[in-house]
Amino acid sequence: MEIIHVSAECYPVAKAGGLGDVVGALPKYQNEHGQQSKVVMPMYRTKFLFSNEWELVHEGQQQMGQHAFNYAVIKEKNNTLGFELYLVDINGLLDREKIYGYDDDTERFLAFQIAVCDWISKWLHKPGVIHCHDYHTGLIPFFIKYAFAFRHLASVPTVFTIHNAQYQGQFGWEKFYLLPPYDTAQWGLLDWDHAINPLACAIKCAWKVTTVSPSYLDELRQSANGIENLMQYERGKSVGILNGIDADVWDPSKDSMIVKNYDDHMVKEGKRKNKKELAGHFGLDPDKPLIAFIGRLVGEKAADILPDAIRNSIYQHHGNANFLVLGSGDAQVENRLDEVKHQFNGYVNTYMGYNESLSHLMYAGADFLLMPSRVEPCGLNQMYALRYGTIPMVRSTGGLKDTVKDFGDWQGYGIRFNNADVNDITYSVGRAIDLYHNKKDLYNWMRTYMMHLDNSWDASAKDYIQLYQSLQ
Repeated sequence: MEIIHVSAECYPVAKAGGLGDVVGALPKYQNEHGQQSKVVMPMYRTKFLFSNEWELVHEGQQQMGQHAFNYAVIKEKNNTLGFELYLVDINGLLDREKIYGYDDDTERFLAFQIAVCDWISKWLHKPGVIHCHDYHTGLIPFFIKYAFAFRHLASVPTVFTIHNAQYQGQFGWEKFYLLPPYDTAQWGLLDWDHAINPLACAIKCAWKVTTVSPSYLDELRQSANGIENLMQYERGKSVGILNGIDADVWDPSKDSMIVKNYDDHMVKEGKRKNKKELAGHFGLDPDKPLIAFIGRLVGEKAADILPDAIRNSIYQHHGNANFLVLGSGDAQVENRLDEVKHQFNGYVNTYMGYNESLSHLMYAGADFLLMPSRVEPCGLNQMYALRYGTIPMVRSTGGLKDTVKDFGDWQGYGIRFNNADVNDITYSVGRAIDLYHNKKDLYNWMRTYMMHLDNSWDASAKDYIQLYQSLQ
């Protein structure tokens, strides 16, 4: 089956978060199961673009409002990612370094979607499935059903995956003229709460809707940034499929970004050496439990309570744990974390920014990974932590609830708490310290056991293939 993944991100081409990791791994695993899985994304001006070989496969022209635009599609020649990769270039819109954050993002991703539909409509055959990811591609299921230029693709099944329903891409009806000519009797499919809403439109128009964990699907029917009723109404065609991780990239036994490679038989020694490197670099005590936070410093991740939670934990637990934070985001949170770092020098340190190599070393060297997220559709960081024998400390929400079992339960291997607040985090830090110092046998068993858990994309890739086959 030919599967076309359409996405704004794909690791290592361009990544801002978990969406990039998913689209960079799922197609590869689907191909290993005998499919023809391909990725189409915008041609940002990234390092990957300039360090690989490309060939031009298509040039075209389309209209967006009163303005015509030219586009080109290039293909990566050597299949270096394990799947065919296509980039769509539109001068003046997609030829930028960053993925998001521009005033004309609505126009940028609208033009991208129009170009993708136009390109596929020129093929001499039809793909088996078009799999769209998040709101940046959410209008494609509508376009191929109701835009006059693309309606001959209406028989192609579409699948839409919600990676994060907090971001919906809404824009006002005053921009309706930017859409390709369509059957205006269907305008209601575009509308949600008096705006054109690409995420809601995709949920209405796609043949199947998936979320990135079963628990997140349940949560979206209760809390989904205004589309709760729609998620409830479309529950019959919706399914939660847990994300996986790329077990080839995230493998402590051969990870070139860490100091000492190790497997489940060498976890104690391997993690000790990586922790010693981390502690030495950041001025921390290698004999104390090291609790890491890796992620965006935004409200969804509950990063705003992180400074107070760290401060409170140090006071209440008498400085018996060290903290290391890697991330960037809200400037106020960054400043408050910097204050905590200077107030508790030798107990806390931070790295503000994105550093892939450091993140690998932190998964390998930290003892615990803290994820107090308010919203976590799936979460990949806790799976990376499990793979590296680092005990996840997570709030019971979304995919965190689906992948982490509290050590107080039978064969539990993590720490879970209910609320994204300072008290729950402080209490969990106390449990971590007690586990680290006073329950050594259990602690060592947990680290070995979690490294055996299979969170790879293998099972999830099979689930998606079965979903596609049900639409044929």
